Amino acid sequence: MSDEITKNFKKIAREAETGIARSLLRWRYRKEGKQPPGEAELQRHSRQVAEEAHRVMVKGGKTAWKELKKVYAKGRSKEEEADS
Repeated sequence: MSDEITKNFKKIAREAETGIARSLLRWRYRKEGKQPPGEAELQRHSRQVAEEAHRVMVKGGKTAWKELKKVYAKGRSKEEEADS
């Protein structure tokens, strides 16, 4: 994949994450019976929430991937022992 396509894909994904965060924030304000802040403030807060969620997902994904690799490596070792 070219750098330009990758860059555009990442931009679209970030915008989608921010949009989801904005929707969730509006929902939370309505649930709490509060008036949502202005669009600029809501957009800023949405970006912050999306960035934090992204960091958590990346960290969790790396941890999950490491655990899967460990389990797979253990399984491979047992198969190799059985073949011997």
